[in-house]
Amino acid sequence: MKDFLLQLKEKFSRPSQDNSPEGYVEVGQTPAAGEKAKISVRPFVMEEFEDIKEVLDVLREGSTIALVNIRPLKDKDLVELKRAITKLRKTCEAIDGDIAGFGEDYVVAVPYFARIHRAGMPQTSSVE
Repeated sequence: MKDFLLQLKEKFSRPSQDNSPEGYVEVGQTPAAGEKAKISVRPFVMEEFEDIKEVLDVLREGSTIALVNIRPLKDKDLVELKRAITKLRKTCEAIDGDIAGFGEDYVVAVPYFARIHRAGMPQTSSVE
Protein backbone atom coordinates (compact mmCIF):
# COMPACT_ATOMS: atom_id res chain seq x y z
CA MET A 1 0.00 0.00 0.00
CA LYS A 2 2.87 2.33 0.84
CA ASP A 3 4.49 1.70 -2.56
CA PHE A 4 1.20 2.42 -4.28
CA LEU A 5 0.84 5.77 -2.51
CA LEU A 6 4.45 6.69 -3.31
CA GLN A 7 3.88 5.86 -6.98
CA LEU A 8 0.74 7.94 -6.99
CA LYS A 9 2.47 10.89 -5.34
CA GLU A 10 5.38 10.65 -7.76
CA LYS A 11 3.06 10.54 -10.76
CA PHE A 12 1.14 13.64 -9.70
CA SER A 13 4.11 15.68 -8.49
CA ARG A 14 6.14 15.60 -11.68
CA PRO A 15 5.04 16.76 -15.11
CA SER A 16 3.89 14.03 -17.43
CA GLN A 17 6.54 13.06 -19.95
CA ASP A 18 4.68 10.27 -21.68
CA ASN A 19 2.24 10.52 -24.56
CA SER A 20 -0.81 9.32 -22.63
CA PRO A 21 -4.09 11.16 -23.23
CA GLU A 22 -4.71 14.12 -20.95
CA GLY A 23 -6.58 13.19 -17.78
CA TYR A 24 -5.49 9.55 -17.64
CA VAL A 25 -3.03 8.39 -15.03
CA GLU A 26 -1.90 4.84 -14.38
CA VAL A 27 -2.41 4.37 -10.65
CA GLY A 28 -1.65 0.72 -10.06
CA GLN A 29 0.06 -2.32 -11.37
CA THR A 30 -0.67 -5.98 -11.21
CA PRO A 31 1.34 -7.78 -8.56
CA ALA A 32 4.90 -8.55 -9.60
CA ALA A 33 5.94 -12.13 -10.22
CA GLY A 34 6.20 -13.94 -6.92
CA GLU A 35 3.88 -11.43 -5.24
CA LYS A 36 0.27 -12.40 -4.62
CA ALA A 37 -2.66 -10.06 -4.28
CA LYS A 38 -4.33 -10.33 -0.88
CA ILE A 39 -7.87 -10.29 -2.27
CA SER A 40 -9.01 -10.95 -5.82
CA VAL A 41 -12.29 -10.06 -7.45
CA ARG A 42 -12.84 -12.57 -10.20
CA PRO A 43 -15.61 -12.82 -12.81
CA PHE A 44 -17.09 -16.16 -13.83
CA VAL A 45 -19.62 -17.16 -16.49
CA MET A 46 -21.87 -20.09 -15.73
CA GLU A 47 -22.84 -21.78 -18.98
CA GLU A 48 -23.53 -25.20 -17.49
CA PHE A 49 -23.78 -26.79 -14.05
CA GLU A 50 -20.18 -28.06 -14.11
CA ASP A 51 -18.88 -24.46 -14.24
CA ILE A 52 -19.80 -24.07 -10.56
CA LYS A 53 -16.83 -26.24 -9.50
CA GLU A 54 -14.25 -23.57 -10.30
CA VAL A 55 -16.24 -20.93 -8.40
CA LEU A 56 -16.50 -23.18 -5.34
CA ASP A 57 -12.77 -23.95 -5.44
CA VAL A 58 -11.70 -20.29 -5.39
CA LEU A 59 -14.19 -19.47 -2.63
CA ARG A 60 -12.82 -22.29 -0.48
CA GLU A 61 -9.31 -20.89 -0.92
CA GLY A 62 -10.62 -17.83 0.91
CA SER A 63 -9.07 -14.94 -0.97
CA THR A 64 -11.44 -14.41 -3.91
CA ILE A 65 -14.71 -12.57 -4.34
CA ALA A 66 -16.69 -14.23 -7.14
CA LEU A 67 -18.90 -12.31 -9.56
CA VAL A 68 -20.87 -14.98 -11.40
CA ASN A 69 -22.78 -14.25 -14.60
CA ILE A 70 -25.68 -16.70 -14.50
CA ARG A 71 -27.44 -15.47 -17.67
CA PRO A 72 -26.22 -18.23 -20.05
CA LEU A 73 -27.36 -21.02 -17.70
CA LYS A 74 -30.58 -19.14 -16.88
CA ASP A 75 -31.44 -19.00 -20.59
CA LYS A 76 -30.48 -22.65 -21.08
CA ASP A 77 -31.84 -24.59 -18.07
CA LEU A 78 -33.53 -23.17 -14.97
CA VAL A 79 -33.39 -26.50 -13.09
CA GLU A 80 -29.60 -26.68 -13.47
CA LEU A 81 -29.33 -23.02 -12.45
CA LYS A 82 -31.28 -23.72 -9.28
CA ARG A 83 -29.01 -26.69 -8.49
CA ALA A 84 -25.89 -24.56 -9.04
CA ILE A 85 -27.17 -21.69 -6.87
CA THR A 86 -28.15 -24.11 -4.11
CA LYS A 87 -24.68 -25.66 -4.17
CA LEU A 88 -23.06 -22.21 -4.14
CA ARG A 89 -25.27 -21.08 -1.23
CA LYS A 90 -24.46 -24.19 0.83
CA THR A 91 -20.74 -23.74 0.23
CA CYS A 92 -20.96 -20.07 1.29
CA GLU A 93 -22.72 -21.14 4.49
CA ALA A 94 -20.05 -23.79 5.15
CA ILE A 95 -17.18 -21.32 4.79
CA ASP A 96 -19.07 -18.59 6.69
CA GLY A 97 -19.27 -16.51 3.54
CA ASP A 98 -22.13 -14.57 1.99
CA ILE A 99 -24.05 -14.71 -1.28
CA ALA A 100 -26.53 -12.37 -2.94
CA GLY A 101 -28.11 -11.66 -6.30
CA PHE A 102 -26.79 -8.62 -8.10
CA GLY A 103 -29.33 -7.58 -10.68
CA GLU A 104 -31.06 -10.32 -12.67
CA ASP A 105 -27.98 -11.83 -14.26
CA TYR A 106 -25.29 -11.86 -11.56
CA VAL A 107 -24.64 -13.55 -8.25
CA VAL A 108 -21.95 -12.29 -5.87
CA ALA A 109 -20.31 -14.76 -3.50
CA VAL A 110 -17.77 -13.73 -0.88
CA PRO A 111 -15.66 -15.71 1.61
CA TYR A 112 -15.65 -15.34 5.40
CA PHE A 113 -13.90 -11.94 5.52
CA ALA A 114 -16.62 -10.00 3.69
CA ARG A 115 -20.34 -9.34 3.98
CA ILE A 116 -22.66 -8.11 1.24
CA HIS A 117 -24.63 -4.95 2.03
CA ARG A 118 -28.35 -5.38 1.62
CA ALA A 119 -30.54 -2.27 1.47
CA GLY A 120 -33.15 -2.06 4.19
CA MET A 121 -31.48 -4.54 6.51
CA PRO A 122 -29.74 -3.48 9.72
CA GLN A 123 -25.98 -3.79 9.56
CA THR A 124 -24.41 -6.05 12.16
CA SER A 125 -20.82 -5.88 13.16
CA SER A 126 -18.92 -8.56 14.96
CA VAL A 127 -15.81 -7.89 16.93
CA GLU A 128 -13.52 -10.84 17.41
